[in-house]
Amino acid sequence: MQTQKNRRTNNCHYGCAIEAALDVIGNKWKGVILFHLLDGKKRFNELRRLIPSVTQRMLTLQLRELESDDVIIRKVYPEVPPKVEYSLTQFGKSLKPILFLLREWGSEVMKKAQKINKTKD
Repeated sequence: MQTQKNRRTNNCHYGCAIEAALDVIGNKWKGVILFHLLDGKKRFNELRRLIPSVTQRMLTLQLRELESDDVIIRKVYPEVPPKVEYSLTQFGKSLKPILFLLREWGSEVMKKAQKINKTKD
């Protein structure tokens, strides 16, 4: 994590395109957050309910990073209590086919894991 942030702030060049892409979306929670935002705007607590195993602190950190990378937009409404919504930027929306492919691939990984677990039992 530290290397990723240093690379961005020091304007280092990436070794390859995969490294650049994973620097932006390569975290346990970022892909899940982005997948849920494909449906449209979400408030912070909506995301918390959709991703119950993420901590509030981690969700906040991941949303801030995605915002700083221009993948999502954070819109604050001048209301009391404050209302904040997150949505994908055009750049973020370009991840849609990639996220669907990752979901399909992840389904295959889960099937393989289930088969392996059944043979162990």
